[in-house]
Amino acid sequence: MTIAKEINTKIRSIKSTQKITRAMEMVAASKMRKAQERMTVSRPYATKIRTVIGHVANSSAEYRHPYLDVREVKRVGFIVITSDRGLCGGLNANLLKTAVKAMKEYHDQSVGIDLCLVGTKAENFFKRHGGNIMAHADHLGDAPKVMDIVGVVKVMLDAYKDEKLDALFVVYNELINTMTQRPRTLQLLPLVATEEKELKHHWDYIYEPEAKDLLEILLTRYIETQVYQAVVENIACEQAARMVAMKNATENAGELINTLQLAYNKARQAAITKELAEIVAGAEAV
Repeated sequence: MTIAKEINTKIRSIKSTQKITRAMEMVAASKMRKAQERMTVSRPYATKIRTVIGHVANSSAEYRHPYLDVREVKRVGFIVITSDRGLCGGLNANLLKTAVKAMKEYHDQSVGIDLCLVGTKAENFFKRHGGNIMAHADHLGDAPKVMDIVGVVKVMLDAYKDEKLDALFVVYNELINTMTQRPRTLQLLPLVATEEKELKHHWDYIYEPEAKDLLEILLTRYIETQVYQAVVENIACEQAARMVAMKNATENAGELINTLQLAYNKARQAAITKELAEIVAGAEAV
């Protein structure tokens, strides 16, 4: 009965793990709905301000903000957004792979790279594999505020204004649906003109107050909004991926329990048969 006892111990252990994964699946599902609500609420503002910036980039204003100037790329910055925790499938691994691939293209052209990291997973990855980390933020929680990311974004914007950076990108996970999350690389600076056909001509604006003051506020708010939207979408992706991963883990645990239960029954039956054979053999010997 030793083998049967070992199998039974494994079954109890897996059942305990299955209870944990089922609970984590339910928690992730609840958090995902809330994260998707926050993402949906903030998306219209992010989309609208992106359209406004497209107008500004197409305009022929006398004042050109530094964020609109295209320079020779000698050094670039990447804002990489990951989760703080794991157990969400290949979400972080796929995103980091996308980020490294984008960086390699610049590295092969002898272009320097600076990093701004949001999330513990990104910070741990680049600390192990190397990288010039200019700023980092982690443990933002499930409901971050814009002010939580303003500081790290300002570090990168100041570097761009001082011409220490010539381009700025953000890498994050975009939520397609509950089952699909896609890593995305978005160029933040320099700001590019919109690709919409109806906007492919010059726009003239009358600014009140001065264009310099207004554009400084507007363009800075635009960058902060895009990064915040990326953080919110990444959180929604994290919860969706964790829910799916824990659902698969629960189902796999159930299949493993069934397999072990069958092996346990066979081992128990073999032990009983052996004991009966020994009893019969003993009786015949007497």
